[in-house]
This record gives sequence, C-alpha cells and structure tokens, in this order.
Amino acid sequence: MLRYLVLFTFYLVPMILSAQKGFDDYFTTGVFRFDYLLSGKNNYARVTPLQQKLEPVWGGVQKLQVDGNVLGNYRFTVKDLASQTPVFQQGFSPLFQEWQTTAEARAIERAFYQVIRFPFPKNKVLLEIDFRNRDGIFENIYTVILDPVNYFITKELPNFSDCVMVQQTGDPSEKVDVVLLAEGYRKEEMGKFVKDAERLTKALFSVEPFAANKSKFNIYAVQTPSVESGTDIPGRNIYANTLYNSTFYTFDIARYLTTTDLKSVYDHAAALPYDYLIVLVNSPEYGGGGFCNYLSVCTSDHALAEKVFIHEFGHEFAGLGDEYYTSEVAYENYYNLSIEPWEPNLTTLVDFKTKWGALMDPSTPVPTPRTPEFANKTGVFEGGGYVARGVFSPMDDCRMKSNKPDSFCPVCQQAISKAIQRCTE
Repeated sequence: MLRYLVLFTFYLVPMILSAQKGFDDYFTTGVFRFDYLLSGKNNYARVTPLQQKLEPVWGGVQKLQVDGNVLGNYRFTVKDLASQTPVFQQGFSPLFQEWQTTAEARAIERAFYQVIRFPFPKNKVLLEIDFRNRDGIFENIYTVILDPVNYFITKELPNFSDCVMVQQTGDPSEKVDVVLLAEGYRKEEMGKFVKDAERLTKALFSVEPFAANKSKFNIYAVQTPSVESGTDIPGRNIYANTLYNSTFYTFDIARYLTTTDLKSVYDHAAALPYDYLIVLVNSPEYGGGGFCNYLSVCTSDHALAEKVFIHEFGHEFAGLGDEYYTSEVAYENYYNLSIEPWEPNLTTLVDFKTKWGALMDPSTPVPTPRTPEFANKTGVFEGGGYVARGVFSPMDDCRMKSNKPDSFCPVCQQAISKAIQRCTE
C-alpha cells in the first residue's frame, strides 16, 4: 500500500506544479493603461471610461501580485476572464477620495482624471474597481471586460523626452523604478532640473531604510519642458503655463501642491519602465502632495524641499499616513474611529495588535504620554491623521509628522522595507 501511495504522490506532484500558472501565462511585457473619470459627491463615486492604451514596457516585478493585503482607499483587481482567477491587484489613494471628505463634496459633484496600469494581458480579463467604504469594507463601483485584441486600444508611440539616468542599478523588473518629471522648468532650465533631481534623490538615500537599499532603485529624470517657469499659486493670483498644470491651494490649502492633469503626466512617462512617478516643480515655495501608489508632487528650491520630498514619497511609496494633527486641512472626519486605518503607521486602537506592537518595549504604556521619557521610543502617541484625539501614531515625532526629524520612525521604516520587498522580489 505504501508503495502505491509513494507512486501516486510521485505522479501527482508534477501535475500540481504544471497546473500552477505564472506571470508569463497571463501577461506580456507591455502595459495595459485604462483611463477614466472618477466622479461623484461625498457619499458616492462612479467610473466613466475614457480610453484604453498599450504602453511599451512593464517595469514592475514579473510575478502574479494578488495577496489581498492592499494599501489605499481604492483598489483594482484584474481577473483572467476564462478562469475568473485574480492575476493582478493594487490599492491606491486618489485625490478624488480626499476631496470626498471636504465640505465642498457635500454640495457639488466633481470629476477627477484617473489612470490604472497593469501588465498587458494575453487574453480577455475582467477589471474591477472597488472603494473602501466608511466601515473599511471594499465595495465594487465598476466592472468591465477588457479584450487585448480590441482595435480601439490605442497603440501610438509614446512621448519621448530627453532622459538622464540619475541612478541605474539593474533590470527594471528587479528594481524599484522611479521617474522624476520636470514641471515648470523651461527648456533652458533643464540643467537645473537634473541637478535638482540629483540633489533630492541624494537626500532620499541619506535616510533609512532607503540608504541601505539604494542598490535596489533605478532613478530616471525626464526633461519635459514647460512654456513658463514655476507653478500656479491661485491665492496670490500667480499663474504659470506649465506642462502638467500643477497648482498650490488644492482644496484652498495654501501649501497643498497637486496636479489633476494625470493624462499629461502618464503620457510623458509612458516610454519608460517605472513603478512610481514624482512631479518635481521648479519653485521656491513650500509644499507638496503624495498619493499611495499613484503620484507625489513637491517643489525643488524651498529650504525644506528635501524633507518634503522624502515625506511625500513616503505617502506614495509605502502608503504612510500623515501623523500631524495641528496643521490646517480641508478634511472633515477623515477617519472612522471605530475601525483600524489601513495606513501602517496609524491606529485607532481598535485592533492595534495588527499594527506595530511587536516593535515596542513591553514596558511602554499604551497610550504613550508625549513626555521626554518617551520622546525617542516607539509607542502609541495620541494625535495623528489630522486629529488630536482618537488616532494614534508610533513616535512622538517622525518624518511623517513634522520637518524636525531627519528620518522615519521604526514603524515607517518597516513599512518602507516591505514596499521595497514587494517591488524587487
């Protein structure tokens, strides 16, 4: 009997292994780009498709990425249509979601341009877009079948701009690939842009865990010229004709610098393999913005530009939440205090054991007082996520809280290390 069991196992194992499919079974090395409008008010969202596009090269890891543990207020899932097998999934946090928490969103409806990218499929797939509701549960808002042989998929050549390799360490499929795009730099200012990109990325790799993982990053600086220098500052009646239409005073917050012209951003990055995009704005003003798995924006010349650059990339790259709670924001009741935030560096104590308890000294009290005794210890400090009560952060101060620290706290470092691992292994 044992002999037959061994023989059965011997023949069964190859059958199981052959049934397991990988990246090459479902995808090519190109990119499927799905552009759409995300619109609605404070209590609903809807998707309006705009275009489908083939881009030349996928820069991410060439493996199936569906683990269910996504960061962001939205997510999209790609399923093989024939088998209904999920083959790609990614969370993200669009500017639209932030707008939904503003007072304006209760009164009017707005639409924001959005872009989804995933490896180009070999066969028909099902694309599902979901949003995370107030209770933290994902709800579907859009589903569509995508056919890779559809002749309405645009296959035009991408925009090619002069590109400088700030750092090249290896195959894009095995590295974190970051593209910096020039915004508000005239053609004759491209030398300045390259120097700014080099300076800011040098600052990024001066802090952990980026410093220890520098060899895992490729950094590109794309020289996309604008007609005029600078950016829009509506509150001071300053307007500049720039390529990506960036602007301060997003949601009427003076320091909040963003762009809603994602079509231009993605069009000008399309020729390169990349995982993350940064729009670098030629301005001495203070400000920026960062969005999980989407985009970050910051200025080049303010005295704190390096720290803002690192902070905003923390949002984009690792889904880190803001730990400050005294600065002006436009959001109202941003977090539901009855559930755990999805951000890895914030907690409401609803299910704290899933967060950073393992990084704490058992003797550290929870909540942790903001006193000198615990100033440099990992704890659970009340205040974070834009509110002084009910949301807690892991350190008295951190790169995600203020411009005083030079580095990230251990909890943020752990989240960044996990993000690096996802992109390189």
